[in-house]
Amino acid sequence: MLNRLFKLDQHGTTVGRELQAGLTTFAAMAYILAVNPGILANTGMDKGALVTVTALTAALATLLMALLTNYPIAMAPGMGINAFFTFTIVLGKGLPWSEALGMVFVNGIIFLSLSISGVREKIMASIPHSLKIAVTCGIGLFIAFIGLKNGGVIVSNPATFVGAGDFSSGPVALCLAGIFLTVILVAREVPGAIVISIGVITLVGILVPAGHDTTVTAWQSLKPPAGMTLWEWLRPHSPAPVFLKLTFNFLTSWSAFSTAMPLIFTLLLVDMFDNIGTLIGVTKRAGLLAADGTLPRAGRALLADSIATLCSALMGTSTVVSYIESASGVEAGGRTGLTSVTTAAFFLLALLFTPFILLVPAAATAPALVVVGIFMMQAVTEIPMSDFKTAAPAVLTIFAIPLTFSIAEGIGLGLITAAILALGLGKPKSLTTVGYIVAAVFFLQFFRIWPFSG
Repeated sequence: MLNRLFKLDQHGTTVGRELQAGLTTFAAMAYILAVNPGILANTGMDKGALVTVTALTAALATLLMALLTNYPIAMAPGMGINAFFTFTIVLGKGLPWSEALGMVFVNGIIFLSLSISGVREKIMASIPHSLKIAVTCGIGLFIAFIGLKNGGVIVSNPATFVGAGDFSSGPVALCLAGIFLTVILVAREVPGAIVISIGVITLVGILVPAGHDTTVTAWQSLKPPAGMTLWEWLRPHSPAPVFLKLTFNFLTSWSAFSTAMPLIFTLLLVDMFDNIGTLIGVTKRAGLLAADGTLPRAGRALLADSIATLCSALMGTSTVVSYIESASGVEAGGRTGLTSVTTAAFFLLALLFTPFILLVPAAATAPALVVVGIFMMQAVTEIPMSDFKTAAPAVLTIFAIPLTFSIAEGIGLGLITAAILALGLGKPKSLTTVGYIVAAVFFLQFFRIWPFSG
């Protein structure tokens, strides 16, 4: 049955190999179960509920991708998008997290309509390749910066804006140790390096003091409350605090919508970059791309991605995207959707370990953010920096995303620069019409020109 459903023989693989590949993919991306709730909890969302919905949305979206495309690609709430959700939409704009979920849902509807109509590909084509790479790199710097901030390695400084934290304090020293350990494990190509590092630092944190009568890892919370059975303690937290809590007040007035529109547009762009890049990268490594470089069943992949975005908003988390860590399963021999089904099953199984996931301290998850940021920054070599016309908008994008603490501002500044350069050099056709429209939208928003002044 499995062979017929997933065409194992046609792809030269076996059930055993697919199951092993699925476990490998899960081990490579399991860190999201601790990291995503840690980031989104900054908005005031219930952390226990976030662990549950992170696992459920990852499992559901991964199953969708497996059944609709038969690709060995896993999905989960995206790194970078969760930071944009938290630090730009909620903390930056001062909007309730329920409104941010509403924006994710509207983004999903737009995403679905664009995918069905084929407009999505036109928007992607309108963005210069160098800027797409720059956005990836900028988000990488942004994520790494957030990791260093959460770990106390970087702190605010009234004289220099930012400065070094107290490296001699227990939590900061442990965070630095976690960074070094993760870097070494990744460099040695140890499977599940990030998860192993999170586990080690969490365990060591039990012994490291963090203040008066406390340790970095609050192991005392592992004791079940009086009168609670072991199952009641171990069972997953209810998703009710965030499930179906999205609101749409930003649609009730033009002023509110004008503020929300650029945020929704940025969600759309980042979602596109994440998914298209991952789909092409992973399927290429799996040998699934056609001879002409096109992706078979691309329409189904985009449909699965769009439906997953809608589900993530309804469940109560930021946008779900395809994960580049799926490549680890491909390297282990995964070639079909059975790999993804296995990964989804492990995400559901992980719900039985919610108390242990909630135990993970910031000192253990911060190194994961830093290393994921390094992964994303590696793409910078694809930008031809020797060509100033290409380098200028790309570098400004990379710098602006972390320094403005906003992915939206970085993308906008890069596109505006690319448009002005194209016009200033007398080469207007170097940017598409859609590209100019997108740049104009950002320009109007930046300078608060009607009708986008909000």
